[in-house]
Amino acid sequence: MNLILQAEFIAPDIKKFVIAAPLIARKAKPGQFVILRVWEKGERIPITIVNGDPENGTVTLIIQGLGKTTRQMNMLNSGDYVHDLVGPLGQATHIENFGLAVCVSGGVGTAEALPIARALKEAGNTVIAIIGAREKALVICEAEMRTICDEVIITTDDGSYCTHGLVTDVLKTVIARNTKPDFVLAVGPLPMMRAVSEMTRPFSIKTMVSLNSIMVDGTGMCGGCRATVDGKTVFVCVDGPEFDGHQVNFDEIARRQKQFANQEKISAEIINKEPQKVLHQCRLAKAINEISKS
Repeated sequence: MNLILQAEFIAPDIKKFVIAAPLIARKAKPGQFVILRVWEKGERIPITIVNGDPENGTVTLIIQGLGKTTRQMNMLNSGDYVHDLVGPLGQATHIENFGLAVCVSGGVGTAEALPIARALKEAGNTVIAIIGAREKALVICEAEMRTICDEVIITTDDGSYCTHGLVTDVLKTVIARNTKPDFVLAVGPLPMMRAVSEMTRPFSIKTMVSLNSIMVDGTGMCGGCRATVDGKTVFVCVDGPEFDGHQVNFDEIARRQKQFANQEKISAEIINKEPQKVLHQCRLAKAINEISKS
């Protein structure tokens, strides 16, 4: 079990966790993720590592409560325990001095883009962050991005904050500048990553996307996260999660993401009826853990 040291909402239904995980913290690199279970009988879900702090032995995760398990996770608070945490998993982001790097993120994808933007800047790149959200309240990690990047441009779907429009509208403007980007990273909803990839394709700008496939074991054995890239089958959990956006078969991934839609609906109904069940489980585990230490 892993102790939650800090837990706070940073936006509606989006919660930041600092969790004790010294072994993971020592090895974590930008782009990698963990797989966690909230309680013993819960499902396993992949969550990107926002920060690994080897000195304090902690990892930071930012989680949006959308499905049953993420909503259960966001019920936990400081002092509670996550049943298990496995990682770091996946391939770390390839970092080099490309020149001008643009990190495009949508929604909670901004949390995933943050450590990569930091690493790109440390490697000597000029870094522009384009952050998209549905509305002002859902813009996250803005302050952190501003301390890292040379320029931060924020866009909201409803125009409630900064630029009114989509991240692709801003990206189009950035590409049209005198200095064309040398590298683009897109992290967020699948349609957004696809649109970014199609926008950069005519300009032959190297574009990487972070795929958010369904995963179970995180070691390539279950096959649940398989995708097609450049006509070949890959397993996102071990070969990714980042791939060349110009070679990803987005249609296939979109179909696969919908295959458990009915089960996800049923799970959502269950947690609506029994929202406190997971808290009981985790508090019991906490008590057992404390007794074993005494």
